[in-house]
Amino acid sequence: MTTKVQKWGNSNAIRIPKPIIKEAHLSENDQVEVKVESGNIIICPIKKHKTIKERIMGYEPQKCSEWDTGSPKGKEIL
Repeated sequence: MTTKVQKWGNSNAIRIPKPIIKEAHLSENDQVEVKVESGNIIICPIKKHKTIKERIMGYEPQKCSEWDTGSPKGKEIL
């Protein structure tokens, strides 16, 4: 897919086609980092905070374990 650099105010800009935005899981007003590596322009989405639902969906119980904290030392409720 190709596009071209065009003037936008005092800057230059490119339009990112909708299929690329969709594939990159981006939407309007998302923040991205723009950098140059070896002469290539790299656009990376800035990770968003996960919602509770996203965190629960990513929960892996086999990676969690319990540990012994010892006997009560004060007025803990058992």
